Formats: sequence, structure tokens, C-alpha cells
Amino acid sequence: MDKILRVDMGAEGGPKFKTEPVGEFAGLGGRAMTSAIISKEVHPLCHPLGAENKLVIAPGSLSGTSASMSGRISVGCKSPLTGGIKESNAGGQAAQVLARLGYAAIVLEGKPEGDDLYKIFISKDGVEVSVDNSLKNLPNYPLIEKLKGQYNDRAAYMTIGTAGEMKLLAASIACTDPEKRPTRHCGRGGTGAVMGAKRVKAIILDDTGMKMREPKDPEKFRNANRRFVEGLRKHPITGEGLPAYGTNVLTNVLNEAGAYPTHNFRTGRFENAANISGEVQAELEVKRGGIATHGCHRGCVIQCSGVYVDKDGKYVTKQPEYETVWAHGGNCGIDDLDVIARLDFLDDNFGVDTMDTGAAVGVAMEAGLIPFGDGAGAIRLVEEIGKGTPLGRILGCGAEVTGKVFGVERVPVVKGQAMAAYDPRSVMGIGVTYATTTQGADHTAGYSVGPNVLKSGGDLDPLKPEGQVEMSRNLQIATAAVDSTGMCLFIAFPLLDQPETFQALLDMIGAFHGITLTGDDVTALGKSILKMEREFNTRAGFTKHHDRLPRFFLKEPIPPHNVTFQVTDEDLDKVFNW
Repeated sequence: MDKILRVDMGAEGGPKFKTEPVGEFAGLGGRAMTSAIISKEVHPLCHPLGAENKLVIAPGSLSGTSASMSGRISVGCKSPLTGGIKESNAGGQAAQVLARLGYAAIVLEGKPEGDDLYKIFISKDGVEVSVDNSLKNLPNYPLIEKLKGQYNDRAAYMTIGTAGEMKLLAASIACTDPEKRPTRHCGRGGTGAVMGAKRVKAIILDDTGMKMREPKDPEKFRNANRRFVEGLRKHPITGEGLPAYGTNVLTNVLNEAGAYPTHNFRTGRFENAANISGEVQAELEVKRGGIATHGCHRGCVIQCSGVYVDKDGKYVTKQPEYETVWAHGGNCGIDDLDVIARLDFLDDNFGVDTMDTGAAVGVAMEAGLIPFGDGAGAIRLVEEIGKGTPLGRILGCGAEVTGKVFGVERVPVVKGQAMAAYDPRSVMGIGVTYATTTQGADHTAGYSVGPNVLKSGGDLDPLKPEGQVEMSRNLQIATAAVDSTGMCLFIAFPLLDQPETFQALLDMIGAFHGITLTGDDVTALGKSILKMEREFNTRAGFTKHHDRLPRFFLKEPIPPHNVTFQVTDEDLDKVFNW
């Protein structure tokens, strides 16, 4: 990956592109690359949907190699949802294909006049940017069906649905999986709205004729990858729980822990949680002829995804992930997996973040639009997004906008982005991450649920504030580094619990680049990324007062533990003191 593709969508006479050496960004991948370009080249006070903003797409530093689990692609921009810097990553095939084509990044710049819609095709033979207005108003599934007939079977696709075209603040960018379904999404922060503002509907990547990226030391690389895979397979979470039941294995765990936000964060337990658990979901998928164990990209050994089918065995959607099942399930009082699967499909098809959309529906329920537990009503609300009605546009802009429009006080967001499936009062470590991460409320930015609840990577009482700041700090540093490799974040469980697996990853990265890598190097990389992102947000107007949870988390005790969030503001301000 020695080149960057820049496409100026606002160039005089129509979009122009150029390929340039990677230059000062050499060696960076994933989140490190997107945040470096955004922090250096985007004015922090620009309008996120304006010509000054850029959309950066970057495969991880190990993507395109034979390294297992290295298929995450990062998308970065100034977020229209949070107003700060954003990195959102997803699985699927795009990272591997783009990396094998030799591109360290694609940078979409400018903004075209008029209402033409464009597609960008990239192969070993070059780049084509063309108008294709026949793609207008197509949701992701029919869009991919239309494009598949025009391109090579090896092609991978990154697309926006109708939500992206409408520039809704929760719009996502879809990445196709190995079966060419638009099921993997860069969901958070409204990256799809930025792509829509650039008038780019689809990016088609074809690596026909390209080879796997070769490491500097192939033998050492293969050996390290073997040890790395062995580590993943022997860990109980990545080797047993996730492959068998998917990420939704967490429903029963978090519900039992009293940390499962229910009815828009009113309680920590959902009485019908067992009906939508990962165990029930996997059993139902297998019984109906679906798939309970499946990889979202080639080279995945954890295989935490699946295929959800209806009672007649017909495809509905990919296996809904835990956060989606929670957002549309317990958060809204819905305990029907078929309803949740339908909502997951609609989210993917229209191209919106399942978490912010589910949270928005929960806020709408609190406002009285429909009652909690109304599955048919929830489907109608999400369909409004696809229709682009005034109500749909409100919901498609996420929980914060929905709360403001309907006068709801209990709105679970930080920096404009909705929280995920973990209540910060019952898991105080994740509360620290929600409050302080550069990304808005993002559980993946520092997954404190591991040490707090799963007892992976440490053992810290989730109901007490002591130690949570230090834990979140360390996890945020480590996550920023992992997000730069293209590795799935789930590798963190064995990395934190098994020193030999962490060493195998260091050896693998070192063998690829022909260097010796240490844990201190990883820490330094993570800190440097967070520093860039924090500085961007400061220049965009963020202060320490934005690193706070909504006040109701400090005032309203949550059953069953009847606790409030107890980490002080003074301690939150210490997260980035290193």
C-alpha cells in the first residue's frame, strides 16, 4: 500500500482524480491513517456536509495479507452527528481488496454542483469516476443487485442507501460480505451522509490480477499467524462463545449483570431477555436452515456472524448483532427475534446505524409516538426513514435530534451519538469511555465491559468508580492501535488474557514490516492517534464539559442495583493525562 487516491468531486468540469505516493502518511493504516489525514487537512470548524470536509477510506496496515482477522476497513471524516472527528470501521471484503490494489487510502474531497450521482470503479487497470443516475433512490440491497450484473465476481462494494442520499445524520456506509450482501456497515457518526454530500453512491473495488501482500519475512510471519490463530481458538470468548452464539451471547450476560438498558435506559433488566438471547437466536437459525456461525470477511477465524432466515427458510438478514438486538429489542421492550431481524434488514437496506436508530425509536416510544413493546409500530417508524418523510428524517438523524424534536429529557447520547447496549451506571468503566472518547458514545473505543463484566483483561467491580478511569484510558489507547491494523477488535480478549497471543501479534506485524515491534510501540501508536483526535476536537470547539454523561445518569438510580454513575468530573478529566 504505497499510494493514495484522491478524488476531487468538486473539480471544475466534473470530478478529477489523482494518485500520489503515500508520503508523510507511510506506515499508517486504518484509524491512524483516517485520523492523520482528517486532523491535518480538514478545517475543524467546517460544515461536515460541506466541500471542506473529506471522507477518508483506509484499510488496516495488515489488510490484504494472509493475517487472520485483518479485514476491517476504516472510514474517517468530521462527523455530521457529533461535530468532532470520526472513525468508523466495518468488516466485509472491502479492506482486503483495496489493500491488494495497493491503496493506503481513498480521499474524497470537494462537493459537486448539481444533483448527478456518481460511482467510482477501481481496479489494477486504473480508476473510473462516472455519472450513474440510475442508482438514485435505490436502497442498498437492490443497489448491489443492480451493480453485481455490471462487474466482476471478485468485486467488493462500498455503498450508501437512501439515508445517505438524504444526508441523514445516522447514515452508514455499507460494505459487502463474502456473499456480496450489504450487511457490514461503517455505522457510527453519519459517515454515509458525508459520502452522500459528495454525491458518491458506490465505490466498486476489483482486485482481479492482484496478489496477496507479501511480508518482509514470510516464514516468521506464517509462524506468528499460526500462534495468533491458536490463541484465538483456545480463548473461551473467541474460540467458543462468539462462534457458537455470535455477539448476541451477551444478552443473557448483561441482563444477569443488571446492565442491560431497558425501555430507554429506565431499568437494567429486561424480563423477556431470554426470548431474544444469542442461544435462542442460534438455535432458531439452525432449526430454520440458516447459519449460526459465519465470517463477515474471508480470513476470519472467530466466525461470530450468521444468516437469519424466516420460518420458510428464506433469507431475512445477517445474524443481528448484540447491540442491534438490544437497540431494537430490550431497549424498546420488543422480544420477538423476527421483528428485530426485520428491523436489522431495514437498517441495512436504508443504510442507517442500528444503534442510533434503535435508540431514536426508544426515545420516540418515550415521547408516546408508540408504546414500548410495539414491534409492528417500530417497523413502521423505521420504514418512515426509507420513505424520507419528515418523521423518518427526524428518526434517521438519531436519538439526540429525535429527543429535541419531541421534548424528551432521557436521551442517552454523548457528543450527539447514542450509547450502546451497556448502562453506564451498572458498568461504570464503559461510562468513562462513553463520556471521554473522541468519537461520541462509542462502546468499542474502550471496551471496559471486558474487565467489568466478562472478567477478561482484568477484574474490576463495575458498580464502583475506583480504577475505572485508568482502565478506560488503557483500553482506549490499545483500541486506537488495534483499529489501525485492520484487526477485528474481538482479538482484544485473547490479547489481554494471553501474553503469548499478544506477542504473536507483535511478531506478525514486525515480520510483515521487517522490524522488531514491542508493546511500548503499540502504546505509543495508540497515544499518538488519540492526541491527534483530541486536538482536532479541541479546535472544533470541544471542551472538558463535553466529556460528560447526560445528567439523568447521575440523578436516577437504575434497578436492580439502584446505583447512579459515580465517577467524578475531576476524574473524567484525568483520562488523557499520561
